[in-house]
Amino acid sequence: MTTDTILLIGRATRNAQEVLETHADRLRRRTVADVAVATYESEPVRELRDQFERIEAETVYAVPMCAAHNHDTIDAVPAALSYLSGDVRYCEPIGQSPAVTEAIAQRATDLVAASADTSLVLVGFGSSSKPYHRQTADYHAARLRDRSGYGEVVTCYLLQNPTVECVRYNTTGSRSVAVPLFLTRSEATETRIPEALELDRGGIEYADPLGTHPRVTDAVHAEVEKQRTLAADGTAGDSFEAQLTETRRPVATDGEGTRR
Repeated sequence: MTTDTILLIGRATRNAQEVLETHADRLRRRTVADVAVATYESEPVRELRDQFERIEAETVYAVPMCAAHNHDTIDAVPAALSYLSGDVRYCEPIGQSPAVTEAIAQRATDLVAASADTSLVLVGFGSSSKPYHRQTADYHAARLRDRSGYGEVVTCYLLQNPTVECVRYNTTGSRSVAVPLFLTRSEATETRIPEALELDRGGIEYADPLGTHPRVTDAVHAEVEKQRTLAADGTAGDSFEAQLTETRRPVATDGEGTRR
């Protein structure tokens, strides 16, 4: 049994496997831990159970590879983690990291140079009931207002206000560049957001998702190292994510069980 494994967990969107494997390869070159990738289509517990049962490690650092917590990462994914045999340390999603701010800035400047008459638009998924996507978007927007040369930095969302459909009328710059706060390509990034931005009208450039950007790998590595420090301090169990792994379990009525 290996000592440590870093486990990257993501939804199986269009290029998710490629993106996660790229980050995994980089992490293997900079850490002594094993690195594994696990993806699921729609049912994390059922789809991840067999993958997790094959992982043999004393400690598993489980990293949800998404910008912010969502229904899966606060419910079904932590329930699925009960099938891991080792000590599980559930990490925060990688979106709210200073390294990701730098990745966003580069995605934007690759298309439109920062200037006082250019607007930077951050497009998040959003949620009508949970604050996590808004918190992540607001975090990066505040940092980019201080650290970039864009005249304004605004946020918008697919599922909550301010909506992405209205962003064209909420910006004041002569040009805009929109960066989707998503890790991988999906129906949302490829279709829904471009249509809502009305890209065919011009005036707004649209960047790629965060994808395989090296600073995202740095964000993953930093989160794992933070969890190591918290464990050494004896405070790892105090985190929101640790509480999720303690309280979320597969339920017998769904035909799922747990050995932990």
